[in-house]
Parts: sequence; C-alpha cells; structure tokens
Amino acid sequence: MTQNRFLDHAAPGIAHLQPYVPGKPVSELERELGIRDSVKLASNENPLGPGEAARQALRGELDALARYPDGGAYALREALAAHHGVSPACVTIGNGSNDVLDMIARVFLYPGRESLFSEHAFAVYPLSSMAAGAELRIAPARDFGHDLEAMAAMITPATGVVWIANPNNPTGTWLDEASLRGFLAQVPESVVVVVDEAYFEYVHPDHPDYPDSSRWLHEFPNLVVTRTFSKAHGLAALRIGYGLSHPDLADLLNRVRQPFNANSLAQAAAVAALGDQAHVARSVELNRAGLRQLGEGFERLGLRYIPSVGNFISVDTGRPASEVDLALLKQGVITRPVENYGLKGHLRVSVGLPEENARCLAALEAVL
Repeated sequence: MTQNRFLDHAAPGIAHLQPYVPGKPVSELERELGIRDSVKLASNENPLGPGEAARQALRGELDALARYPDGGAYALREALAAHHGVSPACVTIGNGSNDVLDMIARVFLYPGRESLFSEHAFAVYPLSSMAAGAELRIAPARDFGHDLEAMAAMITPATGVVWIANPNNPTGTWLDEASLRGFLAQVPESVVVVVDEAYFEYVHPDHPDYPDSSRWLHEFPNLVVTRTFSKAHGLAALRIGYGLSHPDLADLLNRVRQPFNANSLAQAAAVAALGDQAHVARSVELNRAGLRQLGEGFERLGLRYIPSVGNFISVDTGRPASEVDLALLKQGVITRPVENYGLKGHLRVSVGLPEENARCLAALEAVL
C-alpha cells in the first residue's frame, strides 16, 4: 500500500492513527455473503430497542424536521440536571458519549501532554488522544481490568487526562466505590479524570458497591462522568450522550462542541427515555438473563470467558479470533473480534434476545 500523499501535511497525531472499526452491520453481511436472517451481537446494542415513550417522542418531532434543533439542548439538559441533582451548567450534550470523549481530548490534550489509560481500554481513548497529538501512556491491566495503583504511579506533571471505563469495554470488569474514590483522591486537580459509565444502568441494581460517580462532582472538580442513551435506553442510532462535570470544565467542553451536535429527534427521545425507567428495568432484567445464558453456554462448550457486568461477554475461543469470527459470519452470526484490544483469541458477544443468544451458542459449537 502506497503512502498517503497528504500525510506530510497532516497534524502529527494523524500519522499512526487507524480509523475506529465498528461492528459489521447486518446489511453489509447479508450483501457480502448473500445471507438472510442474520443476528448481530457485535455492538452492545439493546435488543429491545427504545421504549414506547421514546418512540412517541420521536413521532412528535417529525413535523419539525425542517427546523434546526435547539443548539443548547435546553430541555434535555434540564432533565439530566434534575435526574442527577446537579446544575444544568454541569451538563455537556454529545453526539453520543464518544463525542464528549473527543471534546475532552481536544480541550485537554495536545503535543507534550500525556493521555493515561489501561490496557484493554475502549479504543476511542487512544484514537482521540493521538488525534490531539498527545503521548499515550498505557497501564498494565490487572485481571483484565484497571490496576489503579499502577495508573496512579504513572501520573506525571505532563499528564493531561486519565481515562477510566467503569465497567470496562470490552472486558466487562468493574471498580468498586472505595477503590475508585481512593484513586480520585490521589490525582492532582490539574489532571482531568474521565469516568466513562456507558454501561452504568446494567450494573447498578446487582452490585451495591458499584459507584454512581456523578454524585462526586462537588468533591472532585477535575472529574468528568460520561453516560449514553445508546445502551440500556436503546437509542444507539440517534447518537445521544452527555458528560457531567464542574461548570468550569463544562464551559470549556462547550466551547469546542459543534453547533447542533444533538438533533431534535435524539433530544426528544432522550428526555422521554430518561423518564421511562420501567423500560430500563425490563432491559436490565433481559440482560441479566442473557449474561447467565451465554455464560452457561460457554461453560458447556469448555470455553473460558471474562465475567462481565455490561451487556456483553468476551470469550476466549482458544484460536485466532478472526478465523472464528469469519466462520460465524458464514452462519449469519455477527460477533466482535477484540484481539486489537490485546485480548488474543477473544470474541466479544453482545447480549441479545434469548433466541439470538441460543443461535450464537449453537453456531459457536458448530464452528469449534
């Protein structure tokens, strides 16, 4: 492959950057292999989709599609502020929580600064950090999760941002309240700490030691907590998420936020979804049963897996994951190889409907 002719003119951080590779869409698989009735368990989506309240809110916005959305997302920021017991000035709205993560990198990372995260961490952390020109600092994992002692020891005067996913994607591991709070207390106030809680709703009911970091904003002014409506709320296609932080941090993030980054449909659906906790409860219960179904299935197949509290499980296939993935694709089952996360031989399997989980297990048994 020849070198890009414009590479020498690009920002320094772009040279070694590779695009984020999302889970293969159903339409792409069926188009490429001529398969019908395929099952996608690759992108940690909610198999129930959005609740009825969000669907009604979407329908109510259709007649106003010719108008730009509220650029300040007033109604959504007010709803989120009330939900979390904070000022609206603490809220930053994003085109998915990934958008907020990218804003953080653009504001606080640049050449000469360091970005610190864990081995097996979410791919967006290094992508956004490299694009900003920062140096990557990767802490070794402990039991597939964050080693907070190692991370604390790696903070230097050049550290700009520390990224922590709780629970972590793609491993599904999590940190308890005492450990995370103790870590935050050690970090200098000049270092921004991001606690990415994209899978928060799935964990909280079953693990009382799992923290709601949004309650600590008054205690740690350098803390940013990110959440999303893409997972438990089932709004992945609308791309809507948010960050919670001290107003001074939020002010800086909103300075780089793109105009109208959250569309009207997403804003209306998110407000409705936030009030529909019954749908969240149904989604969590389905996920709880699905994790159990997949875990027991992997055990029957003699496969090791990483116990997860998210809506996915990473399983060790014992062979090159790309080969297993291709074989599963030919059977119409889409999973996610995660060897690029340093997890050799692992596939990440999202929790689907019971029949989708069963189909995945049957296909995996046939392939292996």
